[in-house]
Amino acid sequence: MKIKDQNLNKKAIILFSGGLDSTTCLSIALKEGYSPFLLTVNYGQRHDFEIKAAIRIAKYLNVKDHSIVDINLSQFGGSALTDSIEVPKNRDLTHSDDIPVTYVPARNTVFLSLALAWAETLDVNNIFIGVNALDYSGYPDCRPEYIKSFEKTANLATKAGVLGKKFKIHTPLINMTKAEIINLGLRLRVDYSMTSSCYDPKENGSPCSECDACTLRLKGFEEALANDPLNYH
Repeated sequence: MKIKDQNLNKKAIILFSGGLDSTTCLSIALKEGYSPFLLTVNYGQRHDFEIKAAIRIAKYLNVKDHSIVDINLSQFGGSALTDSIEVPKNRDLTHSDDIPVTYVPARNTVFLSLALAWAETLDVNNIFIGVNALDYSGYPDCRPEYIKSFEKTANLATKAGVLGKKFKIHTPLINMTKAEIINLGLRLRVDYSMTSSCYDPKENGSPCSECDACTLRLKGFEEALANDPLNYH
């Protein structure tokens, strides 16, 4: 769904990585009539092909307001996505309750804080984030109770919140399986060939097919009875 008119009544900050979930989340916001302000964070991730994907999708959808913020979380490390730690491959995700090494410490807290800061300067009260508590890798900052807690903090810790302009954190994907997300995205005509999900892409940007993100994505497309348009070779 491309934007035809930016002069809509509603505005929202959309945390946008260029991946499958955030692109579907953006399409939902557009469907609901929001005028989007995209926020992409270049945090020193090894899978920085997603930044290029985010730029490409924003241009394709004719989103005029797209900010890319540089924060080097690789300076701290502590994650396979920001450090020299090896990205796990071919894990059995059906029987794993452990938080994987691809968890980036406090990442969504950092992202939501940046979105909140931008929202307050723009007088925007809605923030969308494509977190998902099902069919996911067990990240603690993707849970509904975390989002609820952050929303409460946002309304306590800002001038806008104190003055009664309450912030709302929208998580339309949080209780959906990956297959459900994909089916919804296909109904919204999301072009998943433009997205990037892999944690450890090849030099040409092609997905590895073996990391958790690829495994979950491929499983989702299979269960959705759809073909993943990405080239895994």
